[in-house]
Amino acid sequence: MVNEEQGGDAPLTPILEAGRNCWRIERSARASAVVDAADYYHYVREAMIAARRRILIIGWDFDTRITLEPDENGQGESLGHFFLRLARENPARQIDILKWSFGALKQFLRPRAAWTLLRWQLTRAIDFRFDSFHPVGCSHHQKIVVIDERFAVCGGIDISCARWDTNAHEDDDARRKLPDGKPYGPWHDVTMMLDGDAAHALADLGRDRWQHATRHALPPVEDDHDHWPADAPVDFRDVDIAIARTRSAWRDCDEVREIEALWLDMIAAAQRFIYIENQYLTSGRIAAAIAARMKETDALEIVVVMPRSADGWLEQKAMDAARVQLARAISKVDRRNRFRIYVPMTRGGTDIYVHAKVAIVDDRLLKIGSANLNNRSMGLDSECDVIIDAALPANATTPPTIAALRTRLLAEHLDVTPEVFAARFAEMGSLVDTIESLRGPGKTLDLLDLEKPGPFEQFIAENELLDPEKAEGFFEPLNRRGLRIRWREGMARLRARRRGRRRRR
Repeated sequence: MVNEEQGGDAPLTPILEAGRNCWRIERSARASAVVDAADYYHYVREAMIAARRRILIIGWDFDTRITLEPDENGQGESLGHFFLRLARENPARQIDILKWSFGALKQFLRPRAAWTLLRWQLTRAIDFRFDSFHPVGCSHHQKIVVIDERFAVCGGIDISCARWDTNAHEDDDARRKLPDGKPYGPWHDVTMMLDGDAAHALADLGRDRWQHATRHALPPVEDDHDHWPADAPVDFRDVDIAIARTRSAWRDCDEVREIEALWLDMIAAAQRFIYIENQYLTSGRIAAAIAARMKETDALEIVVVMPRSADGWLEQKAMDAARVQLARAISKVDRRNRFRIYVPMTRGGTDIYVHAKVAIVDDRLLKIGSANLNNRSMGLDSECDVIIDAALPANATTPPTIAALRTRLLAEHLDVTPEVFAARFAEMGSLVDTIESLRGPGKTLDLLDLEKPGPFEQFIAENELLDPEKAEGFFEPLNRRGLRIRWREGMARLRARRRGRRRRR
């Protein structure tokens, strides 16, 4: 394959290496990125109805009270009743749900949820468990659904409350309701549907997690039924998809930092641009890699779309302040103002919360998953991302499809058609310039104001009080952790990597 999208003649070099920056690379007959939960919930509901042997759900959060397809008033069959109906219709189909244990008690303090869980407990076909297999302070953050081990979804969307929204992100959508009837704000998210051997690999990962969390094994199941939802589009066909993980060392499990290694390799490989949608930007090592790459070349642009502030007061104090400090550090080497952070807004001027975890590099690399750009997702929490690299022989024709996804996402945020955005980008050749030319009143991208944090916020952020990369980080003395230390470590690692590359040449 010719490196045309990077403006050169050299073949692309794959960056994926199983056992180092990813776990496995497997073939998928079909794969599609699904933008926002309204579409995802519709497709996954269809897949669950069609399931014959097993529905396996591995999640950070899960709420039995939500409806997957709300009517115009936000009403509909609850998820709890939906699963009970599936169990009645096919008692031989097992429904296995593994949810992170944080907030487990809260499930039983809600009468409606508690009654549903009791009914589930009495239903042989449903097995609902809590996942506590992790060190203190860690969270199980993966968002995976596997149907009959041949169809799977991996990304950023939990099957939980306050997630459902459409691509339009309307200001007053009556369907956006919490279980108690209260409205919630617009929410942007992305996940990936896939089938074939890649789905089977995610089934292996899910069954492994289930065994560690419950101490009971789930036997493999086989089913040759076509599980792809009938009305779901297919973006990619016959592609190789990599699976990358993060996992803390715990009991009989070793630490896994594949996602961090992958991020560093993706940044190093970038030539023209990196487009990122993410909830946080607080990893000092990743920020250092961005700064180093931008210092090496003036041609690279990095566009980040994220929330204006984190969700929750304490998270705002820690995550927002760290983001400002790292962004300011990057700006010191950003001579041409090519690093931009934007916040999506509705037509009425309301911020859209960005929960997506997407990265697109030069339209040759696509990564979608659960991992945020914070320390926790690089080394502490359990995460899972899926990746398509156009440099792999099976993926040689994927760059136009990856570019179409990038165009669709930015067109959604800027309230223009994909055709308008693509034409403007072709004319200007710059993501930043294209965005700036299309920004305006109404639904748009607002440039984030990097307001300097106050002393309290700065102390929390600099010492990573809520965002350690390892469980023991909660108990480390302050002089052995912090943003500056991670930044220095990141720069030292990059220098070592460059020296290693020079020696190999």
